[in-house]
Amino acid sequence: MSAIRKLVATTILLCFSGTSALASSSDPVPAMSAIFSPENETQKVLDIEAALASAQADLGIIPRWAASELKAKASTQYVSQEDLAAEYSVVRHRMVALLNVWQRSLKPEAAEYMHFGATTVDIYDTALALQLAESSHALIIQLRALEAIMIRLANEHKGTVMVGRTLGQHALPITFGKKVSTWLGENRRNIERLKEVRGRILRSAILKGAVGSYVGLGDNGIELERAFAKHLGLQTPYPDDWHGARDVFAEYAYTLGLISKSYGRIGNELFLLQMTDIGETEEVRSRTAVGSSTMPHKKNPSKSEALIFYSRSIPRTAEIIADDMINVFERDNTSRTNRLFADISIEAEDMLRDAAGLLDNLQVNAAAMSDNLGKTRGMILSQRVTFALADKIGKTTANSRMHDLAVEATAEGISLRQAIERSAELAQYFSGRELNALFDSSTYIGLAREQVEAVIAYCQSARKHDLPVKQD
Repeated sequence: MSAIRKLVATTILLCFSGTSALASSSDPVPAMSAIFSPENETQKVLDIEAALASAQADLGIIPRWAASELKAKASTQYVSQEDLAAEYSVVRHRMVALLNVWQRSLKPEAAEYMHFGATTVDIYDTALALQLAESSHALIIQLRALEAIMIRLANEHKGTVMVGRTLGQHALPITFGKKVSTWLGENRRNIERLKEVRGRILRSAILKGAVGSYVGLGDNGIELERAFAKHLGLQTPYPDDWHGARDVFAEYAYTLGLISKSYGRIGNELFLLQMTDIGETEEVRSRTAVGSSTMPHKKNPSKSEALIFYSRSIPRTAEIIADDMINVFERDNTSRTNRLFADISIEAEDMLRDAAGLLDNLQVNAAAMSDNLGKTRGMILSQRVTFALADKIGKTTANSRMHDLAVEATAEGISLRQAIERSAELAQYFSGRELNALFDSSTYIGLAREQVEAVIAYCQSARKHDLPVKQD
């Protein structure tokens, strides 16, 4: 097995077999549905309460024994979703409901110190930050798996010649690997974007009190907030009261929207390349899949079509999330937006899974690509012939003469080579061997091979700096 195929096989196994491995195989990344489950949110809130108590004990604000009791009981085994739902139906407040249920398992004297000086929005903002740290991590791993697939695909087809199209028209020859390398480079930039926003999420623990001025948290509130974040494994929090701004959370959503546009582009290209009239690629479908109830010959592209849809739906959800950046005064955002983070993250996970299934099983029809290169009867190589003529009759004259010749050949339904050979003016400049060379598409792809290799090398180098995911 080649190094690239081994890279792809290992990464796919890690990312799409139910859970994905991190730096340690004992540290799995859960699915998005688990990250944003009510159980996980409750556990995050309990973790946060334990971190708050531990930080307060470190600073002598509450007794160490109380913090130890709170930390020992910070588990959903003491706060079931059934009990939480029942209590919420009574008090109609998510934080109060959780605290009321939780304190039933605590020693009464320790319960006096739970949620000491904190406010609900800080706790749930930090819980969301922890969930987004997990989800962004999981998405980075999926994007890296796709990167490995694209590296393999680009490398295998760096010399597979096909039509390069501009404005829907045949332009010049390229290679399929060159096309894939553009997807590969864009995917790498998306990985870097998501890593950057994840870095800001890791600074988004918040513990600033009811109006964001640390009132209720004591004179050492700033120090307490930093210690609180450290106990959660997060980085030094932003000093501003960002609760009403929501810009980091909006950036996460917009980053997923941007990623969806990238995959929408890939899906759209492969959707078109699978058209009966082009036939250069094909999605692998199960033998039992039915294309149409009345037209059994159809092989409808499903995953590429799905990518197009995701590129429409994910950005719309991101827009709603970003609307929550406009709030009233200090801290009156609406927590109803939070549920959309589950929606957009789960949809992004589904999108990347579909993309992996599409690209890893994509059939590339090199024969159809070769046939399509000949559809313009050599016109796709007119630029090359013009350059060859320019050395003999001058560039301006060559451009003019080749334009006239192309119009003439098209009108008469003959190839560009035939038009040259029957032109007394131009035929004198070329031997049969020279024309054979000029009309060989495989030798007119510029630096496509080198370009593919450069993109692959860039991505493989960048992968070494991705963390905290498993290295190659």
